Amino acid sequence: MTAQLIPDRPAPVRSRRSSRRSSRGYDAAFIYDVPGPRGRRNILIGSIASVLVFAVIVGLGLWQFASHGQLAPERWAPFTEWPIWQYLLVGLLGTLEAAAIVAVLGAVLGVLLALGRVSQVKWVRFLCGLYIEIARTVPVLLVIYLMLFGLPQIGINLPTLWKLVVPLTIANAAVFAEIIRAGILSLPRGQKEAALSLGMRPVQAMTYVVLPQAFRNVTPSLVTQFVSLLKDTSLGYIVAFTELLYRGQVLASYLHLLIPTYVAVTVIYLIVNGSLSAFASRLQRGSRRRPTLQPVLPSLPVVAAVEHEDGTGADSSTAHTPKGDHV
Repeated sequence: MTAQLIPDRPAPVRSRRSSRRSSRGYDAAFIYDVPGPRGRRNILIGSIASVLVFAVIVGLGLWQFASHGQLAPERWAPFTEWPIWQYLLVGLLGTLEAAAIVAVLGAVLGVLLALGRVSQVKWVRFLCGLYIEIARTVPVLLVIYLMLFGLPQIGINLPTLWKLVVPLTIANAAVFAEIIRAGILSLPRGQKEAALSLGMRPVQAMTYVVLPQAFRNVTPSLVTQFVSLLKDTSLGYIVAFTELLYRGQVLASYLHLLIPTYVAVTVIYLIVNGSLSAFASRLQRGSRRRPTLQPVLPSLPVVAAVEHEDGTGADSSTAHTPKGDHV
């Protein structure tokens, strides 16, 4: 009752543990019901069974490799030398270069498409939506073949790098646009309205208020899409671009060691993509654990004491208390 009568008193702060539990339960309620004791036991049994089945499959695979001589030390000896790994790491640099270019171009085009999807102009919204639907439907491999065989027929022959970058940019820009649009729509309408009420133009409100918050909300999804983009660069072997998988193919044909070479390439992909996935998960956990600032109510103004005609002073609480309302 006292907290309601005194507006300048801050609201009671819940403990961090209880707020974390409540937020987890609140988030999980949208996806599935929280399992009970029997459900948790069934989940634990299913997890143990899955791990055992996976271990059996891996053991059978290793046994097959050993029976065919694939685990012989002499077949893995070349991969203990630095020049072999240096050759593969040059391909990894090409993969990262192509992925970085596609990420920058796709993000810029994705922002423009996302702004077009939320535009008030009907034809702009229709054209951006049409591009996104077509780009998400057409296979990337088909666009690569168009760059490789179709454009040279009309006299356009792009460099090898751009034969890979352009198709991936066309496809990933649509995905980036949908992610950014989801981030924009997730914000309350009051954010933009408050910016407009301060005298900002709509472009300024979108640039300085809406887009920064939208990017912060969807950063984990953008990093996850970058992981998918990094895997899509493996299509560069079709245009003979020097990326990791293409280098692995050349090395396997030179050493006549197919399985060891592709195992080494797989390990490199696992390390790079696993690091990016862990980074995305950490960003997502950080955004969930970000504390919410409690609003601080302004304190009541101090009322000066009122001096009566007889010279005696009374405090503000007594001076402004109506007759008959004694505490």
